[in-house]
Amino acid sequence: MADVIEDKIKNYKTAPFDARFPNTNQTRNCFQNYLDFHRCNKALSSKGQDASPCEWYQKVYKSLCPMSWVEKWDGQIEDGSFPGKI
Repeated sequence: MADVIEDKIKNYKTAPFDARFPNTNQTRNCFQNYLDFHRCNKALSSKGQDASPCEWYQKVYKSLCPMSWVEKWDGQIEDGSFPGKI
């Protein structure tokens, strides 16, 4: 299972189709993958497990989200004012 995940991450090109977000506007998809990355990272890190499977979400949000948004959200997380539930 881990080998399959590592192969997918290694061969990653761009965000695949996600049936939850069929519209052209991918803003919600961007935000959801950003949240999923941080939730995954938090959950696995708190259990002392390897957080490498979370890299998939990071690659997806980095390909979908404008970097200015990501920088803003990262700053909000550091300040404790991020609106999402992580």
